Amino acid sequence: MSFDLKRTHHIYLLILVVVKASSTLPPVIRIGALSSDMPDGPIDLAFKYAIQSINSDVNLLPDTKLTFDLQHVGKDDSFHACQKVCGQIETGIHAFFGPFNASLGAHIHSICDALDIPHMESRIDQKEANTEFSINLHPAKQYVNLAFEDIIRYLNWTKAGILYEKGFGVLQLRKFGQMYDIETYLRLVTPTTYVKILNELKDKEIHNLIIDTNAAHISILLKGILQLQMNEYKYHYLFTSFDIETFDLEDFKYNFVNITSFRLVDVGDVSVRNILKGMEAYNYDYNYKTTYYRKLRTIKTEPAVVYDSIYVFAIGLTSLEQSLTLGVSNASCANESPWDGGLSLINYINSVEWRGLTGPIQFKEGRRVKFKLDLVKLRQHSLVKVGEWTPQTRLNITEPSLFFDGGTMNVTLVVITILETPYVMMHYGKNYTGNERFFGFCVDILELIARDVGFDYILDLVPDRKYGAQDPFSGEWNGMVAQLMKYKADLAVGSMTITYARESVIDFTKPFMNLGISILFKVPSSPASRLFSFMNPLAYDVWIYVLAAYFLVSFTIYIVAKLSPIEWRDKYACDKKNPIITNQFTLANSFWFTIGTLMQQGSDINPKSLSTRIVSAIWWFFTLIIIASYTANLAAFLTVERMITPIENAEDLASQTEISYGTLESGSTMTFFRDSIIETYKKMWRNMENKKSIALTSTYEEGIRRVNQGNYAFLMESTMLDYIVQRDCNLTQIGGLLDTKGYGIATPKGSPWRDKISLSILELQEKGDIQMLYDRWWKNAGDTCVRKSNNKQTKANALGLDNIGGVFVVLFVGIGVAACVAVFEFWYNYRSRKRESVYYEKEHNAIESDMTAMALSAFNFADSTDKENIGEGHTEDQYFIQTHKQPCKHVTAYCCTEPPAQRSLCGEMLDEFRYALRCRDSHRRPALKRRCPTCHLFKDVKEFMDIETRTPTYVRGSTTNDLQIHHTQVKSTIEPQTSPSPIALYPCNAYKSNKIMD
Repeated sequence: MSFDLKRTHHIYLLILVVVKASSTLPPVIRIGALSSDMPDGPIDLAFKYAIQSINSDVNLLPDTKLTFDLQHVGKDDSFHACQKVCGQIETGIHAFFGPFNASLGAHIHSICDALDIPHMESRIDQKEANTEFSINLHPAKQYVNLAFEDIIRYLNWTKAGILYEKGFGVLQLRKFGQMYDIETYLRLVTPTTYVKILNELKDKEIHNLIIDTNAAHISILLKGILQLQMNEYKYHYLFTSFDIETFDLEDFKYNFVNITSFRLVDVGDVSVRNILKGMEAYNYDYNYKTTYYRKLRTIKTEPAVVYDSIYVFAIGLTSLEQSLTLGVSNASCANESPWDGGLSLINYINSVEWRGLTGPIQFKEGRRVKFKLDLVKLRQHSLVKVGEWTPQTRLNITEPSLFFDGGTMNVTLVVITILETPYVMMHYGKNYTGNERFFGFCVDILELIARDVGFDYILDLVPDRKYGAQDPFSGEWNGMVAQLMKYKADLAVGSMTITYARESVIDFTKPFMNLGISILFKVPSSPASRLFSFMNPLAYDVWIYVLAAYFLVSFTIYIVAKLSPIEWRDKYACDKKNPIITNQFTLANSFWFTIGTLMQQGSDINPKSLSTRIVSAIWWFFTLIIIASYTANLAAFLTVERMITPIENAEDLASQTEISYGTLESGSTMTFFRDSIIETYKKMWRNMENKKSIALTSTYEEGIRRVNQGNYAFLMESTMLDYIVQRDCNLTQIGGLLDTKGYGIATPKGSPWRDKISLSILELQEKGDIQMLYDRWWKNAGDTCVRKSNNKQTKANALGLDNIGGVFVVLFVGIGVAACVAVFEFWYNYRSRKRESVYYEKEHNAIESDMTAMALSAFNFADSTDKENIGEGHTEDQYFIQTHKQPCKHVTAYCCTEPPAQRSLCGEMLDEFRYALRCRDSHRRPALKRRCPTCHLFKDVKEFMDIETRTPTYVRGSTTNDLQIHHTQVKSTIEPQTSPSPIALYPCNAYKSNKIMD
C-alpha cells in the first residue's frame, strides 16, 4: 500500500515537470518601445505603470514577466528611430510599441511588417490602409469623422469655419465638406496666425468654429479668443481633440460660451479613477514629484491608449499560452528574416475583447471597432457629459436640456421686429423707453417665451422695415432675414412667414400661428332698392316673354273663338224672328279674359268650345307656374339683402382688368406669387410686376387704405386680414385660402435657441396661452365692429317703402290711367253728340211730320167710329206735341231724345259730378232716373217704328185691325208709364240704327 502511494506521488511530480517544461510562454517577454515624448512624461509614465501592474498581477501572467526597452528619439528623426528599432529587434523583442506620432509611425510600421513583429500603435491613422501586423488602439479615423458629422448635424450648423494645422488634422476635410450642405471656411493656421484667422472669421460673422489643430497649441488659441472677445454665448467652438478636459477653460466658464468636444476617457468611471490613483502613487514613488495627474485627476488620450495597449498585449499572450508555444524572436533587420511566431501572436491579440481606460475595446483586422466617445459641453462649473457616440448606436444625446440650457444664463438677446398691427405696435409717448415702447400679440408671446426659456432681450425695429426677401438678380437678402444672416440679431419676432427660401438661409422655430393667403376687398355697397323691385324675381327677358305670351294667347283665343261655331250666340234669344248672332270673345274681351286669368281673378267670360277651352287650360297652367315661381322668389328678393361682389376668388381677379390688386413688397406673399408655378398665380404676378408702383405696397396700412378707396384688392395673410375685417365693416374677405403656412420666430442658422424656443411654443399651445392671446387681440369686443350676419336668418327683414313702393306707383298710375280714359270717353261722347246735333234735329222734324201724315192718312180710311176715336187720339197727340215744343230743361249726356243744349265740356262734367254726389242708389245709372218729356214721348214712337219695319205690310196698306193695333200702341205711348220699357235703353238714334240694320 505504501508502495502504491509512493508510485502515485512520483507520477504527479512527473506530470508537473512535464507541464512545467511544456509551458507555451517563456518566463521573460521582452518588448520594445520608442517615444518622442519627453523622458518620464505622461506616455512614459503610463507605459511603465502598465507593465508594473501586469507584472504585479498574479492572475494575468503568473509565470511570465514583461521587460521593456524604452528609448526616445526626436519627432522627425526617422534615421535614428529606425536604427533603434532594429537594435531592439536584434535583442529578441516579441512586440513593439510606438512611436506615438504619425511621421515616425510609418517608418517603424514598415519594419515591423517586414519582420512579422507585432506593432502596437496608439495614434490616429492618417491613412486607412490595412496592415497585417499592426494593432491600433486609437479609434479609426472614419469613425471619428462620423462622430463629428453627427454632432454637427445635431447642432444644425449651415455655416462654419474650420481651423486646421498640417499634420495634426483629425477630420477628412474634403469628404467632410461633400457630405454636408454647409458653407465652410477652411483656414490653415499656425500658432502665429491664430489671432489673424480668428479676426477674419469674426468679421465674416462666422460664429461656429471647428478647431482641428495640435492640442499642444490650444492654449495659444484660447488666448487669441479672449483677446478678440470671441468668448460670448453666440460663439460655438467644437474641438476635435479628445483632451478637452486638460485645457484651461477657466476664463470661458462664466461667459456662457459654447465649447463642445468628445472625450475617449470617462474620468467619472470608478475603475478609471482607481487606475489614475494608482498611476499617481506610482509616479510619486518612482519619480519623486507631483505631476498634473494629481491636480486634474485626468489623463490625456495618448497615455491612456498606451496603457490599454500594454494590457491588450498581455491578454493576447494569455490566450496564446493556452494553445501554442511562443518561441524566442529570431528576427533580424540585417538578414531580413521574419519571426515565425509573430503571425500567431498578432492573431491572438486581434481577437482580444476588454474594457480599459478608454472604454470597451474590440478589433477587426487590426482596427478598433468598439469604443465609446463621451460628448461633453462646458458649463459654469465644469465640463458636463451631454451625450455619447458609439459606432453601433451613433450619437445619443442624453441631456438635451443641458446641451441647450439657457435657464440659468443671464443672457440678453438682441431681438428685431417690424411694426404690424396687432402683432407689434408701438407707444410714441415720451414716458415709454426700451422694451416698454412695444406692445402687441407677438410681444406678449416673446415675453412668455423669455420667461420660460430664461433670457433677457432688447427689442428694436429692423432698419429697412421689411421682413426679408431675396433679390432675384443679385441674390442678396434684405429685411430681418439679412440681419439674422449677418448675426446682427439673435431673434426676429413678428408676423414672419416660414418659407422655403427663408428656411434655407436662417432657422425658424415651430410655428406659433397657422394661416394662408387671402384677398381683402371692400364690401360692395348693397344695391339701392329700386322702386320696381317687385319685378326682380323674374328677369327682364322673362317679363318680355310673359308679355309676348299674353298677347299671343289673347290673339289666339280671339281667332279660335271666331272659328269655332259654338262660341256664336243669339243676342236676343226671345226674338226668334230676327236673331242677332254675336260672339263673346271680341278682341277686347279676349284680352280681358287673359289678363284676368294671369292676375288670378277670373272674369265673367267663359269659353264654351273645346278649342277655346284647350287654349284657356294651357294658359291657366302657364300662369300657375309663373305666379308660383314669382311668389316663391319674391319673398327672397324682398326680405334678404344680396351683396353682389364683382370677384369671388383669385381666378376672377386674374381674369379681369378693371380691379387692381397687389400685395406687400418684400413679403412672403410676394415671394409666393413670384415663385409659383400655377398659371393663375403666375398671371397675377406678371400683372403686379408690370404695375409695381400701383400693385405693391410698403406697409399693410397703405394696402388697406387703397382697398378702402375702392377698386383695389389686397392679397395678404389671413390672420392679419381677419384682424382688419373684425374692426372695419367696410372690408371683407373674398374666397378661401390660397395656401397654408405658419408664423415662426426666426433665428440665425445653427442657433442654440431655436429648439428651446420651439419647445416653449409647443408648451404654450398645449396650455392654451397662445389661443387666449389671440382672442384678446383679435376678438376684443370693444374694438370689433357690429356686422350684419347673413347666416342667422331667424328674423325676416321688415319691408319698407323702398321695397314695395313700386306697387303703390302701379296702383296710382292705374287709377290715373282709368280716370284719363273716363275723361276721354266723356269727351269723345260729347264730341260725337255735337257733330250729330244738326242731323238729329232734321231727323226729329221728319219723324214728326211722317207720324202726322200717317195718322191723317189712317184717319181718312177708317170708319166713322174709328175716325172719332182716332180723331180724339190725334187731337191729344197734337195737343201734347204743341204744348211741349219748348226745349227740354234736363238735357244731359244721357238724355238723347232731343237735341242737347250747346254747353261746354267742363260744364257737363261738373253737372255729372254734382249729380253723382246727390245720387243715393248707386247701383243704377244716373241717366235712367232722368227723362225729359220729349225722351219719354218718343220712346214708344221708336217702338212703333220698329214694329212697322218688322211687319210685311206698311202702315199705308194695312188693314183696319192693324191700324187699331197701331193706334192703341200710339195711345199707349201717350199714357204715363210706371217703368221704362226695354226699348228705352237704346239711345235716341235707334231709328237711324234700325235703318242701317234694314
